[in-house]
Amino acid sequence: MAPMINPFDPGYYTETDLRDAGLSKIGKNVKIAKNCTIIGLERIEIGSNVRIDGFTSIVAAGTGFIEIGSFVHIGSHCYLAAGDGIVLGDFSGLSQGVHIYSRTDDYMGGHLTNPTVPEKYKSVRRGKVVLRKHVIVGSQTVILPKVDIGEGCSVGALSLVTKSLGSWGVYFGIPVKRLKGRSKTVLDLEQQLLHELGRSGN
Repeated sequence: MAPMINPFDPGYYTETDLRDAGLSKIGKNVKIAKNCTIIGLERIEIGSNVRIDGFTSIVAAGTGFIEIGSFVHIGSHCYLAAGDGIVLGDFSGLSQGVHIYSRTDDYMGGHLTNPTVPEKYKSVRRGKVVLRKHVIVGSQTVILPKVDIGEGCSVGALSLVTKSLGSWGVYFGIPVKRLKGRSKTVLDLEQQLLHELGRSGN
């Protein structure tokens, strides 16, 4: 009798599947959950050793784009709206439910809002969002357009990021405030890992 297939595990697409589907650029050891929503495959680049978990939505419609480095994890239920571009550096990570917006409507009432309205009636704030190397973002955090999060930053859960953040800080809050510096030990660990992988030929 054949073993039962687990109906609750949708599984992951491999880099071969994703390359065949038309992804712009993809490295090795890439896994994307089969229940993700991805729009704009031809404008998405992914490095090596990347995992994107279930129910994540990545939207790179129109002229939008996403560049995902290597050793990047995107937790489940994240939303990346990349109309003006999103860049995730090497060794960066998004915990569950993080939302990143590279465009946002005017919430003050001076303009109409939402994608069904012609552009001339809206006032959209827009700008590329960049998370540099070793940035980690906690669950349910929201990142708004035109933000550059410096190398080595950690952003605590349930935070709101409305402006760029300096490197190697621990940030938290609505809006985020710098609490203290973050250890740079991860840089040594990065070199150890890359050396180990180089020796093993991976």
